[in-house]
Amino acid sequence: MSVLKVEQGMTMQSSFSALEYAAKKKRTRRDRFLGEIEAVTPWSELVAEILPFYPKGEGRGRPPIGLERMLRMYIAQQCFGLSDEGTEDALYDSQAIRGFVGIDLNRESAPDATTLLKFRRLLETHKLTERIFTAINVHLSAKGLLLKEGTVVDATIIAAPSSTKNREGKRDPEMHQVKKGNEWHFGMKAHIGVDAKSGITHTVVTTPANVSDVTQAHALLQGEERIAFGDAGYQGVEKREENRASAVKWHVAMRPGKRKLLPQTEIGRIDEKIEKLKASIRAKVEHPFHIIKNILGLKKVRYRGLAKNGAQLFTLFGLANLLIAKRSLFALHAQGAS
Repeated sequence: MSVLKVEQGMTMQSSFSALEYAAKKKRTRRDRFLGEIEAVTPWSELVAEILPFYPKGEGRGRPPIGLERMLRMYIAQQCFGLSDEGTEDALYDSQAIRGFVGIDLNRESAPDATTLLKFRRLLETHKLTERIFTAINVHLSAKGLLLKEGTVVDATIIAAPSSTKNREGKRDPEMHQVKKGNEWHFGMKAHIGVDAKSGITHTVVTTPANVSDVTQAHALLQGEERIAFGDAGYQGVEKREENRASAVKWHVAMRPGKRKLLPQTEIGRIDEKIEKLKASIRAKVEHPFHIIKNILGLKKVRYRGLAKNGAQLFTLFGLANLLIAKRSLFALHAQGAS
């Protein structure tokens, strides 16, 4: 059998496999998840943010891979919490991820881990993940999903490896330890400001884990809101120097010990109802944290240093915003189609 016939047979076999995959009756969770990301992501806006910084391929050497393809590969990496090498392997292993990125292995090889690494460094160097995050929020705001009337603030600790078994023989110097309850944690903090109505994250600030939540409260406001909510860790926020001139009305949770001592009187019951109401509004801020940790898989920091991990967090919270808003976006799309 000639080489040509063998290659034709392999091509036909691969094509039949792709057709069989497309025609299968059951859609996996990965298929559905990537389908949702595909549908709600404003691809053209994100490409426009990166394009001025992307290599043009002028001169000698191999031309660069298409920008949207690299962006899709990067988004797939963030969706499944993969390393650069793991993302390359996933492109060969998963038809769903190949379809999302737009790669046909019959015609081309998948971009390798080094190419993805260079793309990530491009995003980090020019702070393009922050621009991606902003572009997503501008898109959602244009759809009427970001109201800017109130903000909920909170912070979460993201663990970092505490081992010293590395090249430098020491822990990441930009990460710190902090005691929370009776346990010590080593890592960084992600401070966020969330729209009180929609639950969409509008501001992200990263610090070492030992930085107090209340010190970052002023940086989490948009500037247009009239009210803000925080848990008991933000007690005294309105008295801090950076907030004295602000017109924002803060509604901060009562400390647990004080709340337990509320009297069983009419006034005590009213105070308890107020605390429950504040808690129901503050619950909005837990949804983005749930998505980045449990759905997008950020259990621990992947990189060394605040800058690289902060860059990743902008992408993750941008994706979280799209997932939070997906029902509203699908409803708007359905109205436009009808």
